[in-house]
Amino acid sequence: MSGAFFYALEPDLDAETFRGVLVESGLEPRRPDEDLERLRRILKGSDLIVTARLGGRLVGVARTLTDFAFCAYLATLAVARDCQGRGIGRRLIAETRMAVGPEASLLLTAAPGIEGYYEAIGMPRVPHAFRYDRER
Repeated sequence: MSGAFFYALEPDLDAETFRGVLVESGLEPRRPDEDLERLRRILKGSDLIVTARLGGRLVGVARTLTDFAFCAYLATLAVARDCQGRGIGRRLIAETRMAVGPEASLLLTAAPGIEGYYEAIGMPRVPHAFRYDRER
């Protein structure tokens, strides 16, 4: 697969396309991929959606909740498996950081087993974080 990746802000990304990249990335077990209405609500509640496309095909997405002034939570980072290892995730994070601006910190929760990726790209680990897990 060759060609240039195109990165953009896509605030109106549709649930079906979003679902496709979740499945292609392997994130679907960690997201409600079979519930398109819930995926629509997830997208609607997002403050920032950065995408990567190759020839029109969505191959990556970074979905963030932010106030653009103090903090940003990168809630979804997904890259299609056949495009992984090509710098897409790193670029989506960089585009997200630029979009939220220099006043906002960027936080994410790594999927189990993926922590090494974030360490490898130089993202600092946060030692003092707490979380209540979803009930469904």
